[in-house]
Amino acid sequence: MLTPVLALVCWTLIVWIWMYATRIPAMQKANIDPQSAIHPGSLSGLPQAARVVADNYNHLHEQPTIFYALALYAHLAGAGDAINIGLAWAYVGVRIVHSLVQIIVRRVTLRFSVFATGSVILMAIAVRCVLAL
Repeated sequence: MLTPVLALVCWTLIVWIWMYATRIPAMQKANIDPQSAIHPGSLSGLPQAARVVADNYNHLHEQPTIFYALALYAHLAGAGDAINIGLAWAYVGVRIVHSLVQIIVRRVTLRFSVFATGSVILMAIAVRCVLAL
């Protein structure tokens, strides 16, 4: 159960690098003083390509926290069976797809479908953990 957690952490760090690889050059091109970034709204003048990566990085700190808690619980409670491990890997895959859809494809309805799929996977892991009590 813990290896998928590590994989999602690594993906989050990749998106962090991607975010700064797009944000810093965009800020330089727009002549935005880094100090003005003290308030997140001040970066609204950045191109969409730079903003969507930062948005996704933030999203990787929202719903995945539920995944991390569930994976840790399943591991510690002995509910890390093959099905839950498969669901955990499926969730990681869905989150990577979610990132790519948000950053590259930029189709909100598709992104929502991917997000909803991830939510259903989390619900399945949660239900299986409850049933394992």
